[in-house]
Amino acid sequence: MALSNLNTPVPDIPYFTPQHLHSPGTPKELSSKTPTLFIPLQIRKVTLRNRIIVSPMCQYSTATSGPDIGALTDWHVATLGHYAIKGAALVFVEATGVQPNGRISPNCPGLWDDAQIEGLKRVADFVRSQGALTGIQLAHAGRKSSTAAPWVSTVLGRKSKRADKDIGGWPDDVKGPSGGASQAWDGLFDSEQSRFWPPKALTTQEVREMVQDFAKAAERSVKAGVDVIEIHAAHGYLLHQFLSPISNRRTDEYGGSFENRTRLLFEVIEAIRAVIPASMPLFLRMSATEFLEDTDLGKELGSWDVESTIKVAKQLPALGVDLLDVSSGGNHPGQRIDGVNTKDCHVKIAGRIRNAVRADDLKLLIGAVGLITEAEQARDIVEQAGTVAQLESGINEEARAAKEMTDAKDGKEPMADVVLVGRQFLREPDWVLKVAWKLGLDVWWPNQFMRAAYSTGI
Repeated sequence: MALSNLNTPVPDIPYFTPQHLHSPGTPKELSSKTPTLFIPLQIRKVTLRNRIIVSPMCQYSTATSGPDIGALTDWHVATLGHYAIKGAALVFVEATGVQPNGRISPNCPGLWDDAQIEGLKRVADFVRSQGALTGIQLAHAGRKSSTAAPWVSTVLGRKSKRADKDIGGWPDDVKGPSGGASQAWDGLFDSEQSRFWPPKALTTQEVREMVQDFAKAAERSVKAGVDVIEIHAAHGYLLHQFLSPISNRRTDEYGGSFENRTRLLFEVIEAIRAVIPASMPLFLRMSATEFLEDTDLGKELGSWDVESTIKVAKQLPALGVDLLDVSSGGNHPGQRIDGVNTKDCHVKIAGRIRNAVRADDLKLLIGAVGLITEAEQARDIVEQAGTVAQLESGINEEARAAKEMTDAKDGKEPMADVVLVGRQFLREPDWVLKVAWKLGLDVWWPNQFMRAAYSTGI
């Protein structure tokens, strides 16, 4: 490399930051022994430098009122940016409300107003400057909205976790597919221990407006320079609430049958896909099961289960969804996960969905989440074969050659195509680099950290 290039700034960033010699978290040399976890993956026109993604994680760190309400801050630049510095391929901004009452808490971010674009752009600019991609999870919390940030209730000495007006909440504007005290998430409306407000049922017109607000938030995401959008339809939030017969008791075209209960999700997908570039990947996070099949309530009303998710998954490629992010639970306190090996529960479900989709020759990437903490664990989830990537553009010749070597390693199929890791990044922001070291793989570190690298040829 010419000396004149060693101090070249990253282009299109509103401040000086030097380009890295090589993208952090990428192997110094690709070979047949390179773990699939560290082989690039192209999705549409963007390329993940490895297969490790930072999951959306609530930070409860935006203003609750005033001109900066819901806007990302320097906190988000620092925390999310550090994951990018240390080699993560794609860094997701936490669940972001498409309406003011769609936030989980008053301290959660939103993207219902153009004034919130600039904060997101600052995050996206910095993440991009470090060779990573920025994702945003667009969401509406539905009946699980207007809750307090975890530490707020503790500091105030409150038994209730509900956010009242005095801390920026909206107890009179909590909405869901169905309304009434019985539809409060935990069913404890009259108890001082309740965490949730009883929702009001969205009108049919409000549901249609919701679809447009998801689309408008997606347009703002594009303006901010986001690379990937994920739709949040998991963990008992609004879109999940509509999917489940337990939380959706509607009698209009958005309730009742499977077709009606999935209508809102499909309309949101279609609305977002219509306003974002064809080159931009679209992800979807779903709770693949509610773990309610064996409960009295599940037997009475039915519930959302893995077969329901597979049925949706097979329709996603035609709608323009590129990856299904497989999680579970969160829609009812009666969920039964006792006896479930939660360490690999989501991984097994992800593998089952992946096999079902591929059996129909459909192209849909699958992401695995949940308690992924160890290097070998992450490697094995994506390693047992692999459709590693469409390596047509933007990758070096070594990676291009890797395309052939990664087809069906040992004839086995992987459980997922990427791993999404959350809390382990809170514990270890340099987890990508540590994983590579534990797997015996020499990867590039950021220029400024090379002197501390676990292993380096420099």
